[in-house]
Amino acid sequence: MDLAKQNGAAKAGGLDGVVVADTALSEVDGERGRLVVAGHDIEALAGRVGFEDLCGLLWTGAAPDAATRRAIGQALAEGRALAFEQIPALGEALVAEDGSAALMACVAHFGARAAWRAEGAAPWTELGRVTGAVATFAAAWARRRAGGQPIAPDVSLGHAADYLRMVRGEVAPEAAARALDAYLVTVADHGMNASTFTARVVASTGSDLVSAIVAATGALKGPLHGGAPGPVLDMLDAIGEPGRAGAWIAAELAAGRRIMGMGHRIYRVRDPRAAVLERALGELERGGSVGARLALARATERAAEALLAERHPDRPLKANVEFYTAVLLDAVGLPRELFTPTFAVGRAAGWSAHVQEQRRAGRLIRPASRYVGPVPA
Repeated sequence: MDLAKQNGAAKAGGLDGVVVADTALSEVDGERGRLVVAGHDIEALAGRVGFEDLCGLLWTGAAPDAATRRAIGQALAEGRALAFEQIPALGEALVAEDGSAALMACVAHFGARAAWRAEGAAPWTELGRVTGAVATFAAAWARRRAGGQPIAPDVSLGHAADYLRMVRGEVAPEAAARALDAYLVTVADHGMNASTFTARVVASTGSDLVSAIVAATGALKGPLHGGAPGPVLDMLDAIGEPGRAGAWIAAELAAGRRIMGMGHRIYRVRDPRAAVLERALGELERGGSVGARLALARATERAAEALLAERHPDRPLKANVEFYTAVLLDAVGLPRELFTPTFAVGRAAGWSAHVQEQRRAGRLIRPASRYVGPVPA
């Protein structure tokens, strides 16, 4: 079915679901609870391939060989290093209260310099440099917010491990780096969401990659898209222990309050990314504080799912990606205010891939609107 016919069918049901592009990057199947990224189920990727491999898959269309993987890792490392060199010239960008606002300002500064461009190089060089820069800027903002100084990247480390090191100020345990790596892979791409669509609109005008990433980050800043995994931790803190989950959830529902981390606009079943991140948490640590928090999260999810089904039998409200995102990012040592910028660290790979794909399409995205105002006589 061509785009026009698909759009006609989608418009009959409202604004959601209007097809704006053909893509080979990812597909979200809400009915079956399936996320396919470049031909692979997300469960087969996250925790099993690294972020560099995932970038290669998105940016080249195939799993990278060893040489391509090294080149992509080098491009990411170059981006982290180039971004760090620019920190003294960022002015007040790193003192913004909101992490997404800080990223927008920093990445815009990055784009104003020519160093990130790589004329004649492989396409993934520029994609990797911009994606790498996002990690350095997010980490630098977190360090400044905590009263410390930004830490220079270590280009010998993988992307996830170096990001953790730049935030924490020390090399993270290997298990923590693997868990964060799984998270970055999990959130790298997810269909035509608001921020990805924004990136593609900007790219369709012929604008540059950095402008598209800045615009996409602006869309992510909105609470209706980026979400807020931090409040999931507030919920778990309030519940305290697994045995209290049912009573606490029931009281919240009786008061008319939303249960954080439950329900998704597209998925009618459990978000497959929640399952991937739950698995990554299970591999991170057995027992100890992570194990205790994971047990609490699982009990809370079970209680919330049961009570929500009882209260809203016509609305499938199950765990979404935010539920276990909060537990995982907390477990690897990231502060709550850094959760959304860390999402951007992973999603920048997908935004970049969509910019590249939209450039190949060579078409301006020009949606129509429906006028509902007065008409002159």
